[in-house]
Amino acid sequence: MVMVALRKLALFLHILHGMLVCATIFPWIGKEARRRRIRNWSQRMLAICGVELEVDDRRTSNALPHGAMLVSNHISWLDIYVIHCWEPTRFVAKSEIRGWPVIGWLCDKTGTIFIERASKRDAHRVLHQIADEMKKGDLVGVFPEGTTTDGSKVLPFHANLLQAPISGDIPVQPVGLSYVDAVTGEPALAPAYIDDITLLECLDAILRAPRIKARLTIGQEIRPEGLGRRELAELARGEVMGLRGGDGFQDAVTADAPMMGATS
Repeated sequence: MVMVALRKLALFLHILHGMLVCATIFPWIGKEARRRRIRNWSQRMLAICGVELEVDDRRTSNALPHGAMLVSNHISWLDIYVIHCWEPTRFVAKSEIRGWPVIGWLCDKTGTIFIERASKRDAHRVLHQIADEMKKGDLVGVFPEGTTTDGSKVLPFHANLLQAPISGDIPVQPVGLSYVDAVTGEPALAPAYIDDITLLECLDAILRAPRIKARLTIGQEIRPEGLGRRELAELARGEVMGLRGGDGFQDAVTADAPMMGATS
């Protein structure tokens, strides 16, 4: 109990430090300096939560493409910080998150692109914004499942946001993510942000769990030439499934559902 309380205090102070940096330093520094600070802050976040990171980079070249869309399966609110530790990324998130206390403000200040998922007009705006940011060299991250799982499967990918790399002729970077017990290698369920669990309950479960290892597997980029968005979504989902070990679920894609792909 004492250790968990100390971790919570350390996490609270770490979040306050992040807010202070965003408010006082971010407006005055360049993109690369912000990226370094986001990576360092995220690494410290994982350390406080008792999560270690294992990266398996399977690309033939370790250099990121000049602008890309990162697609990943989605398990936890921790996913964002795990990916930031590898490569700081501008994520697409549902507009409701902007109103969350503290977290919403931090997301906004670190470059999150917010989308009103029920609005077709806003969907078109976001598609153009994503394409523009990727053309400028940014890595833009989406979770095409549109929700979180316990990590045992990869849900069908919503294809709408994948129109952006097609329109901009920009590569897609697939990433597979899983959480395991750092000692036994068995799946760790504590990070799963699913069902009716609250953010604080999920955080408490992570802090009380045995040490967790986040496994991040980086695949080969996918070029979108000649592909429709449904085909690209199917291909990207297949790659992500292979990177996290695959599963037996049907390779279906929800192509015309509301704009999903934002973190839940």
